Amino acid sequence: MASHNRRPDRVSEAIREEIAMFLADGVKDPRVAALVTVTGVDITRDLRHAKVFVSMLGSDEERASTMEGLESLAPQLRGRIGRALRLRLAPEIAFKLDESIARAARIEALLSQIQQTDSAAPPPSPPGPAADSVAPEGPAER
Repeated sequence: MASHNRRPDRVSEAIREEIAMFLADGVKDPRVAALVTVTGVDITRDLRHAKVFVSMLGSDEERASTMEGLESLAPQLRGRIGRALRLRLAPEIAFKLDESIARAARIEALLSQIQQTDSAAPPPSPPGPAADSVAPEGPAER
């Protein structure tokens, strides 16, 4: 495999770090109210389009307004990324909501709920003779 096949991976990681630093420095857009985490960047092989996956905490309304704010910041971020990474053409940025963390938390909560209900239930009776049958009292025959 040629080394140019790994370049999109390196560029996507650099873009993720640059956007994370931009968001950590504080965004001046008041719509970006939720805590935003950049979970990943998926970039095309020609480095022209980048999908930035973000996860955020907050209510549904805060998330919607934050996504609007991020979309409006995309051209500004594009210029910043082009300068920081010294790319001839900076990729167009599209933000996508990453629901995988919320989905994983929901699955974890369901599994712990199942575990709690299993531990609260009485243990199953062991297999063998029925509890109401009476064993003979004499010596067992072999």
